Amino acid sequence: MTDDKVKRRLTTVLCADVHGYSRLMEADEAGTLATLRRYRAAIAGLVERHDGRIVNTWGDAVIAEFASVVEAVQCAVEIQQEISNRQPDPQQAQPMRFRIGINLGDVMVEGADIYGDGVNIAARLQELAEPGGIVVSRTVYDQVHNKLSVGFDYLGQQQVKNVAPVTTYRVAMGGRAVGPRSAPGDESPAPRAEPVVPSEAGARPGDSREPSTGMHAVADWFASLPRSIAVALTISGFLILINLFTSPRSIWFHWPVAALLFVGIMRAALRRRPSDRRRERRTNRD
Repeated sequence: MTDDKVKRRLTTVLCADVHGYSRLMEADEAGTLATLRRYRAAIAGLVERHDGRIVNTWGDAVIAEFASVVEAVQCAVEIQQEISNRQPDPQQAQPMRFRIGINLGDVMVEGADIYGDGVNIAARLQELAEPGGIVVSRTVYDQVHNKLSVGFDYLGQQQVKNVAPVTTYRVAMGGRAVGPRSAPGDESPAPRAEPVVPSEAGARPGDSREPSTGMHAVADWFASLPRSIAVALTISGFLILINLFTSPRSIWFHWPVAALLFVGIMRAALRRRPSDRRRERRTNRD
């Protein structure tokens, strides 16, 4: 094993970014920087509490990594709760709010820094989040949806810049209680945000937004299919409907449907992306 070999590891990356940072700086540079320092200190404390580490803090962004996916999502929820509990500076025209993206993926390691698609996807997910919100990838959702007492809204497959389409979920925190706000002018640390309690029975009881059943599961499965197979299935559905409505006593749809599905499967098998093949070879080497 040579010294110049790229080191890799599987890790959970959390990316947090201030919404509308340029606008806030234009309105009040000194006040915005002071608020950003206070919030970064609070974020750093929560990251450390959940056994994570801050990787980088360029500009208004914070990138952290966690060995545990559950701890990463717990930390993100507590960050948003902590910030929402703080009383904004009366001199600020708009409160500072963060957007957070979380991804579980393979990263390249160089010293204390991490690089690669695992980090890039977390940054793109952050851009999809609402102010004060959290968006996670499918790899994160699969690990935590039955371990935390928070809900998840299925957002579908999102096309993000310079990255393959990513299946995404929004963490739903609207129904959770938050602690009292600190008094105006109180510079003491805000009360610790209520931790996310692991769920013994999986997702929250009665959570109708769980996408693992019903139509959401079908939509998720359909979106994950290769394009050629998805097109073949769509056309086949139309042919079946036409047959049933025009001549229900004479079944003819099975022949064109069989041909369409055969062509779709063959095209999907023959047109695997070169990146997939490279990823498989790299996985086998590792």
